[in-house]
Amino acid sequence: VQRRMLPAFAVAQKVELKAIASRRPGAAREIIPDSAVSTHDSYESLLADPEIDAVYIPAAGDEHRPWTLAAAAAGKHVLCEKPLALNLDEAQELQTACREAGVLLMEAFMWRHHPRSQRLHELVFSGQIGDLRLINVSFSFDIDRSDWRLDPARGGGAVWDLGCYGVNCARFLTGKEPENVYSRTVRWKSGADMTTQVALRFPSNVLANIDCSFEAPFRCRVEVVGTGGQIVLNRAFQNEPGCTIDWQPSASRDTPWETIEIPTADQYACQLDHFANSVTAGKLLPPAEDGVANMRIMQQIVSQW
Repeated sequence: VQRRMLPAFAVAQKVELKAIASRRPGAAREIIPDSAVSTHDSYESLLADPEIDAVYIPAAGDEHRPWTLAAAAAGKHVLCEKPLALNLDEAQELQTACREAGVLLMEAFMWRHHPRSQRLHELVFSGQIGDLRLINVSFSFDIDRSDWRLDPARGGGAVWDLGCYGVNCARFLTGKEPENVYSRTVRWKSGADMTTQVALRFPSNVLANIDCSFEAPFRCRVEVVGTGGQIVLNRAFQNEPGCTIDWQPSASRDTPWETIEIPTADQYACQLDHFANSVTAGKLLPPAEDGVANMRIMQQIVSQW
């Protein structure tokens, strides 16, 4: 929150940070000394604040369900970190609760809101690389072995933290749901998946390969291959200035690669502004159903281990 979201709130155009809550007394004020932002020593207190229209929930996965339900009951729109829940039943419960409460629910896949991701989507769907055939997504880093993300009871595991991006990316670039899902994994002693490989088959003969790991060097790469060209995104899900799209606009090996420069943008701020616009319009794109659909694939993945 401190490293990514606070700077995003500072530059977002459509939202105003009004309050921060932490269950450790005084911790919220330590995060943001600015007295213009109110602080709470409990989540319940923040949800009771009539000045708050929407909340962002960055807690561990096992806390997404109770606090999304509480926020919906309090009439607050919800931007919830990924994964939306621990399983499909929970995700559907959250979707229903928010719909019945008349509030919007969005899963926080910030990368989809970056101008580079939008340009990638445009290149693929406009046929600039021909018919889509293959999507490769790799995401890994070497995790601190004391990190809560190695606790499966809290929603830990490489596929929940990293592999979900690959699933989301493949669905984003095909606009469809996979027909077949295959997965295999190597577990940590806690039971959490440490290195996982996923294969998806989509309609129209599109294949996606996703690998993710908590025990490998940092990798964050997306490759998109079509019958008439290919695209590469390095550091694909990262929030960095000066990002580019590398693409080869032909199937010929002799065709030179081109680089598309993308304007600098804070993808977290873009996400906040998109969410705020959706609240104002009363319609969310992608809707909560997208988070549920992503969870449906995630559950198919983990059910195979």
